[in-house]
Amino acid sequence: MDKNKLYIIAVDGPAGAGKSTVCSDVAKKLGILHLDTGATYRTFALGLIKKGIDASDSDAIKNILNDINISIEFENNTQIMYLDGVNVNGMIRTNEVSAAASACAVIPEVRLKMVDLQRQTAQKISMIVDGRDICTYVFPDAPYKFYITADVSERAKRRAAQLAEKGIVSDIEQLEKEIAARDHNDMNRKMAPLRIADDAVLIDTTHMTQKEVVDKVLSYIKL
Repeated sequence: MDKNKLYIIAVDGPAGAGKSTVCSDVAKKLGILHLDTGATYRTFALGLIKKGIDASDSDAIKNILNDINISIEFENNTQIMYLDGVNVNGMIRTNEVSAAASACAVIPEVRLKMVDLQRQTAQKISMIVDGRDICTYVFPDAPYKFYITADVSERAKRRAAQLAEKGIVSDIEQLEKEIAARDHNDMNRKMAPLRIADDAVLIDTTHMTQKEVVDKVLSYIKL
């Protein structure tokens, strides 16, 4: 592949599998940007919470769909999410936002709005993009596709560790239930459900270090 040609590396997988951290490291190694599409849904969900709208109320959400203004910027190669012009990166990683993002993400109108934003962003520069439907729906023609997963219990432990770094104490069993529920929502939604693309490389990270996963992904990239 011509290094000067724009390309997409697509990565799918369930919540808490370590996609974002792996993709961030791969992006640095390759000198490209990392687009975390889950952050777009989290930002939209935060907008709903601020407006006092139930994230599962599709009718109410359709009515205010265009009133939630989301944009993506990259500053020092870091993705910054803006909600109505305000940087909300520090506000979109709570359990409340995670649950709301999972609930509203099954609504087709919300997915179409977010996918349009994601595609527009990735038109500008080569990127590694992670989410739930990147290989199968957002960028089905991406030359490189990966599905990164891990056991639910391991994903809950990783999530708890992430929250602990922010001073948030978590209940592992509760996190497992929340992650399992999110898996169910993601895999059973009508529009673009989470599944392994036929041409994606499956990587189970349960017993792998982050470096091992990064090295495995890079071993498939031929530029």
